[in-house]
Amino acid sequence: MCGIVGYVGSKQAEAVVVEGLRRLEYRGYDSAGIALVHDGELVWDKRAGKLANLDKALAEDALPASSTGIGHTRWATHGAPTDRNAHPHLGATGRVALVHNGIIENFAVLRDELVAQGHEMLSETDTEVAAHLVECALEDGTTLTEAMQAVCGRLAGAFTLVAVDGRDPDRVVAARRNSPLVVGIGDGENFIASDVAAFIEHTRDALELGQDQVVTITRDDVTVTDFEGRPAQAGSYRPYHVDWDLSAAEKGGFDWFMRKEIHEQPGAITDSMLGRHDAAGALQLDELRITEEELRNVDKIILVGCGTANYAGMVAKYAIEHWTRIPCEVELAHEFRYRDPILTRDTLVVAISQSGETADTLMAIRHAREQRSKVLAICNTNGSTIPRESDAVIYTHAGPEIGVASTKGFMTQLVACYLLGLYLAQVRGTKYGDEIAQVVRELEQMPLHVQRLLDAAEQVNQLARELFSARSVLFLGRHTGFPIALEGALKLKELAYIHAEGFAAGELKHGPIALVEDRLPVFCIVPPQGRDHLHDKMVSGIQEVRARGARTIVLAEEGDEEVTPYADDLIRLPRVPTLLQPMVAVVPLQLFACELATRMGNDVDQPRNLAKSVTVE
Repeated sequence: MCGIVGYVGSKQAEAVVVEGLRRLEYRGYDSAGIALVHDGELVWDKRAGKLANLDKALAEDALPASSTGIGHTRWATHGAPTDRNAHPHLGATGRVALVHNGIIENFAVLRDELVAQGHEMLSETDTEVAAHLVECALEDGTTLTEAMQAVCGRLAGAFTLVAVDGRDPDRVVAARRNSPLVVGIGDGENFIASDVAAFIEHTRDALELGQDQVVTITRDDVTVTDFEGRPAQAGSYRPYHVDWDLSAAEKGGFDWFMRKEIHEQPGAITDSMLGRHDAAGALQLDELRITEEELRNVDKIILVGCGTANYAGMVAKYAIEHWTRIPCEVELAHEFRYRDPILTRDTLVVAISQSGETADTLMAIRHAREQRSKVLAICNTNGSTIPRESDAVIYTHAGPEIGVASTKGFMTQLVACYLLGLYLAQVRGTKYGDEIAQVVRELEQMPLHVQRLLDAAEQVNQLARELFSARSVLFLGRHTGFPIALEGALKLKELAYIHAEGFAAGELKHGPIALVEDRLPVFCIVPPQGRDHLHDKMVSGIQEVRARGARTIVLAEEGDEEVTPYADDLIRLPRVPTLLQPMVAVVPLQLFACELATRMGNDVDQPRNLAKSVTVE
């Protein structure tokens, strides 16, 4: 999400910062802005829309020369993408300018505190609160570094903050908690950015900040402390040399945006969970605009989506019905309105779309609203059409997804679906508070589980190299593993252009087993042990295909030894609850499809015949 650039040196800061923002355009954004320090004060400009809008404004009304500045490209979260909500934000007197990535979870409380003290807030953002707080801390005669340290101790959530003080032209100060931040080390100049792509044309020497650290850059120095002001311990931040070219730097050193996005999933899950619950674990979905009374009256839920979004809905059906006992249907959005569905005022239609512009899904929700049903959107793109035309929205906060084949988009759709199901259970009283809090805690552990799978990616990559010549692959699953089998097959079709099918494992003997032949690769997603008889039935299905010559590639949780004798290849999954297993089971399938397509020489990011957002029905 969002791009950040900061600079102190001998060059014109405006040129360095704007060019740095241009290097970060691949991340996606909906507004851009810049602030410079000049003659003891701040000069700034910010515009909604693309960087070209800011370029035009600066060309028409140039900012004065400066060698210190910060800039930002914003992906809207709090507040619509407008000039007013664009970054940088200023403190109450205009002394401090600040930009921000991430979400400040307790901003509402802090905002109320500032308003009570007489501060006027000019935007809808959480970022402006931080700007006011940092400026207030400066009033005590502290340095900008000390002010940043003091404020960070009050903030909850994940954030990168970068600030300049109009009265201190030689310093840029930044802070990091659970959000990317790197420092570029130059000769008589230093840089701060959310990605090395922003400064790689100036220097390839970088410093990766550790957790809960504040960094101060001047022309000739870089100082790192913790939030308490103590010097950072050696080893808590990492110097390194960037040896990629600029194109690779934009991809974080990965060969494809898709592979980068697969590896971004732990962070995407974390971002999707931010601000969703209080300290006791009670859910608070602030983006909902449907009352609790209306949610208690819901007697049927219909989940609509296309492709990957449809499979997220299939997973959601298992979870929502289990937690709430509300009947759920899953519909392909392009079929929904043409079959004359039964809709009432007490039907909740959940529309899942990464882009928020999917034409089929948009037509589906318009039909639902004509029938007086409530519509809730699950979407990644703030301000897009589907959220605007829905009664409520849960934004997934996955950040920009460049690869056409969705990965982190799908992962965060799952998170949003789980949060919706738990919130409905909370509102309707079908789960106790401690039960909901326990599932929330398990969701918060998912980034660690996904990261473990990513760290072991070489096993899957090697498997893809061995199956380079495969012309057909099958995927089998039971329960929540069935939608993941479908998703695994879809990824292979999208990227490798080979025949791939996902099946409910119980359907094998009803026809699909006729497809099994010698050495046919079959991915088998095994449910966790202890879930009724599902585990044993899945093992039986694995035996059936193996007896007919298939190469069985088994995904099973750690400690499950019953499957070992029947697995030609065994991929271990972290132990998680059955309903959450899709979040870990899908990762090896994403990695496999990406690597197989790479070996085949295909364009992984832009597969043939496909578009990122389907805007025609």
